[in-house]
Amino acid sequence: MAPTTGDPVILSFLFFMILFIGGIWTMGISFGLPDFQALAFCGGLLLVTLAMAFIFRQRGSATRRANNWSGNATE
Repeated sequence: MAPTTGDPVILSFLFFMILFIGGIWTMGISFGLPDFQALAFCGGLLLVTLAMAFIFRQRGSATRRANNWSGNATE
């Protein structure tokens, strides 16, 4: 079972927040860039998507999922 407290949870949360907030910030500044607006926006969107994929992939969340990608119903 995955830990619900302690250092691994805090580090996972910090990693998620850095990716998520960084992606939102990158998408926000992309509109002010004279060059590479689309590239910066797509990069920010990729960061937000990776952050969400990371947090959904974590085992043992509040929904008590044992295997997130199996397709089985929760307990």
